Amino acid sequence: MAHVEALPSRLMPAALNKGGDLTSPHCCGPSRAQRVSFMNNNQAAHERQTIVVSGLESDAEILVDRWGIPHIYAKSEHDVFFVQGFNVARDRLWQIDMWRKRGLGRLAVDLGPGYVERDRAARMLLYRGDMDAEWASYGGNARSRTAAFVAGINAYVDMVEREHDRLPLEFKLTDARPERWEPEDVVRCRSHALVRNLDFEVVRMNIVAKYGIEGDRLHRKLQPSWKVYIPEGLQPHIVPPEVMRTYLLGCDHNPLAAGHHSDALNNTGSNNWALMPSRTTTGRAILASDPHRLHDQPSLRYIAHLNAPGLNVIGAGEPAIPGVSLGHNERLAFSLTIHPTDQADLYVYELDPEDSDLYRYQGGWERMRVATEQISVRNGPPHSVELRFTRHGPVLHVDQENRRAYALRSIWWEPGTAAYMGSLAYLQAMNFQDYCKALTGWGAPSTNHVVADVDGHIGWAVAAKLPVRQGWDGLMPVPGDGRYEWNGTYQAATLIQRYDPSSGWLGSANQMNLPSDFDWQTYKTCFEWSDEARFTRLSEAIEERKRWSVEETLSLQADVLSITARRICKLLDQCDVPAPSAARMYLANWDHRLEVDSGPAALFEVWFTNHLLPAIPEALGPEGLASVLGVQDTALALDLLETADHVGFGPDGRKSRDQLLIATLERAWVEVQARLGGDSDIWRWGDLHKGYFRHPLSAMVSADVAKHLDIGPAPRGGSGLTINNNGYRGTDFRVMSGVTWRMVLDVGNWDACWTINSPGQSGDPESPHYRDLFDIWARDGSIPMLFSRDAIEAATELCICLSPSGD
Repeated sequence: MAHVEALPSRLMPAALNKGGDLTSPHCCGPSRAQRVSFMNNNQAAHERQTIVVSGLESDAEILVDRWGIPHIYAKSEHDVFFVQGFNVARDRLWQIDMWRKRGLGRLAVDLGPGYVERDRAARMLLYRGDMDAEWASYGGNARSRTAAFVAGINAYVDMVEREHDRLPLEFKLTDARPERWEPEDVVRCRSHALVRNLDFEVVRMNIVAKYGIEGDRLHRKLQPSWKVYIPEGLQPHIVPPEVMRTYLLGCDHNPLAAGHHSDALNNTGSNNWALMPSRTTTGRAILASDPHRLHDQPSLRYIAHLNAPGLNVIGAGEPAIPGVSLGHNERLAFSLTIHPTDQADLYVYELDPEDSDLYRYQGGWERMRVATEQISVRNGPPHSVELRFTRHGPVLHVDQENRRAYALRSIWWEPGTAAYMGSLAYLQAMNFQDYCKALTGWGAPSTNHVVADVDGHIGWAVAAKLPVRQGWDGLMPVPGDGRYEWNGTYQAATLIQRYDPSSGWLGSANQMNLPSDFDWQTYKTCFEWSDEARFTRLSEAIEERKRWSVEETLSLQADVLSITARRICKLLDQCDVPAPSAARMYLANWDHRLEVDSGPAALFEVWFTNHLLPAIPEALGPEGLASVLGVQDTALALDLLETADHVGFGPDGRKSRDQLLIATLERAWVEVQARLGGDSDIWRWGDLHKGYFRHPLSAMVSADVAKHLDIGPAPRGGSGLTINNNGYRGTDFRVMSGVTWRMVLDVGNWDACWTINSPGQSGDPESPHYRDLFDIWARDGSIPMLFSRDAIEAATELCICLSPSGD
């Protein structure tokens, strides 16, 4: 069952404090045995600070609760966003400063000439369009809110310059200083949340060039069913590696630790779901949100509560973005997961034999636009770089030898596609209909939004700008000669919605979820989805129980039953081979749960990741194909194994498949013995699979400083294919992605809501909230996400009173 940090009984809402009995199976609160008391019933004394700030209109305050969540109270909308910026700089200054510098291409100014190439790549991906249209996409007050937010950041930067002891450790370690922001910095930085599917296009082109179109059958599972074809006019060839190198350098969210995520399994994903009152024990809707991203320190997300006249909202967002993207206001709860819409294309150009800045377009030659920019470099002169653009977008690479150029066309160049900025428009939405209207400006990332309101209604809508590709599917690169143009965009929020389903629940886990009545052949959202294993398990679990409590929902977020393991072990059980080996017997009666203390879980995951997955393309494809495919598509791999008679395992397909299963399992058995010892009775998945938050600077500093910056390790259950998503890399099984923040909301009973943000709210290594949530997260626990003033005051440990300077 779920572990939660508990409120004192006097602050428990009625639904959580029925006669003081928290052991009733009908109570939505945690059982007494699972509660961890955090304070006495008397309100704890808290520290109080008073700060005078230039730019504030009236007095405001920040109540920081014992888990590091700031609750901001202001007397105007300007001030609440100003204080949000001030506060996030207080907790995450180095992180947001790096966010801005990385996005704008300004790393070399702090880190030296080795970062000039990254800066050039980042600048290629900036938004350079109409700023009036850009701001209008996010709602009428987006510009003023963002201006107030960055003014608050700048006010804190000013204070740091006056009070040097406030400068975070990372600036001292790198001998750098924070820079001041402009509102446009927030929206011009496009690449902090990726669009799709450039990488798949490049891999597919390379496969077709080397092995023909038939080789792509082992690449990705396409849904709805679709046959890949070579676009007319495209000459398949190996795409120069510089194309993806430039793109990935420009998108590298953690340039100080480049490459440390490169071998993680590609199953980051997210989960969210909502239950109508008919499916809950509380008589209210319950909403669960569980987004997954790469693990870094500081955490990708930051929880904040904003309270001002006309605005009262709490939840999580990316620290450098005003507002919150996942959370609730006084009437509506909202969450999101990625809907993998195809929002990018690679264009291939024929270049003029005499002038490589001319590319063929509509029977003639068109000249690239060339922009020259100066990149400031630490301890050196500025570096001049040239950026080239076609009508479709930035030129990622020019292949002089073959007279080709490659440019990225992306939804990023359309107004309204700065990551998560669209959430500003729905902060005050009161119901699903209001929310969907707000989503009409949402461009990126492409997302599934699941919401629930205090009246018990739930809804789902997809939000994204969809390129209109008439006559082509976006699965391969295309010639840039004018034959393959986007014919405008669609807005997904007007196309895909569901409201109050008869099943009493709805949700998403990045699976293929286009409704049966959706015209996908006209609106080609995408064909390449995440593995459906998490959603299959979610659906199965929800239908096993008629009604769900808050605690049971928390437990479901921590579920580690592997549908993938169940399917593969079923095939293993059916293998028609001689006497079972020790390895096969070891998995024979396993319950397919990837628990921390499970030995079979350790064997299965080592087998699946390091042996079975890479063996499938080696067995079914031509020599060398496996290395071109890269990260394996787990959904496709399972389908191939289960249809062995039809996919090329040979004349006796099932027998060949069974031999592959047994042979790879035996090799995995040997590997686990080498890793965990010869006694399989003491094998534990958690001894291999550990959560660890590595600071980007830890590789650059002494071991003692790195120990201060890094957090972990801690044993973790699950995998990238379980609801409790903890994706790992196969080299050492270190957890690299998955859940760090999540919440469960008893919609309307706002003080009975739960969250977690690992390893802590603060990015300051000197803060008590830098690592204080790590152990709770490692136990799959949660903390309260308080909303009422009384509950917040009782849990407050620090009150920061802000006053305007009067200048």
